[in-house]
Amino acid sequence: MKKILVPCDFSEPAVQAFKFAVEIARQSSGEVYLLNVIELPVLYDSPAVIPFEQSYMDELKVSAEKSFKKMKEKWAEDVKVKSTVEFGGLISTIRKTVTKVKADLVVVGTHGASGFKEFTIGSNTEKLVRTINVPVIAIKKAPKSVKSIVFPTTPDFDQEELTMKVKDLQDFFKAKLHLVYVNTPSVFMKDVYTKPALAALAKRFMLKNFTISVVNDLSEVEGIINFTGSIKADLVAMRTHGRRGIAHFAVGSIAENLVNHIECPIWTYRIE
Repeated sequence: MKKILVPCDFSEPAVQAFKFAVEIARQSSGEVYLLNVIELPVLYDSPAVIPFEQSYMDELKVSAEKSFKKMKEKWAEDVKVKSTVEFGGLISTIRKTVTKVKADLVVVGTHGASGFKEFTIGSNTEKLVRTINVPVIAIKKAPKSVKSIVFPTTPDFDQEELTMKVKDLQDFFKAKLHLVYVNTPSVFMKDVYTKPALAALAKRFMLKNFTISVVNDLSEVEGIINFTGSIKADLVAMRTHGRRGIAHFAVGSIAENLVNHIECPIWTYRIE
């Protein structure tokens, strides 16, 4: 986690994301890239409108640069921070910037979403989680430290890439890892099978400093939220999918739902 990109709209969650990214950079001797995206307005037919819009855009850029300076002075005097203001679509600009600066982590603040709004447009953070090719940490409030990580998983070995990424995450924070399987009414497995299978998975990937839990709940999302709250975990780590369009709404993603509803930070890694 040497190059950390923080998309920033100067909201409170975005400031929290920056503060957390700075702490990670301190620990990794890395650098933070602050990005403010100014979405381009619709261009009208009348040429007289364009100069006014350009002037307004210039004002927004100057304002963003001033806000960046204040953030750096307040929270990151001892950490290398670069900042930029870009014009364009939010998600596409973030994706391009990830590639441009070779970011290996995106830390983004989230407001979450609920009800009809969530179903129709989701949140920008949810879209990032689904489309970015590097790990994303979505947060509402920066944790003081990360000493406890919940890893929702299944008792099978066909997840080596994800498990090794989570293992590296655990090692970085020197945290305790909690493997948890959520039983639901539609997909239920007996503990006598699940716990030994999870233990075998932990042995296969040589995990250390971990616990194994099986919880019963009405859905995977509710189970993860309730378990995370019960042990007061600092972070949830799990995979997400790159589904889009009808497939996304039909199948859904546990990770994306968690981004919208869980209170603690969630680390996600995209696997097709």
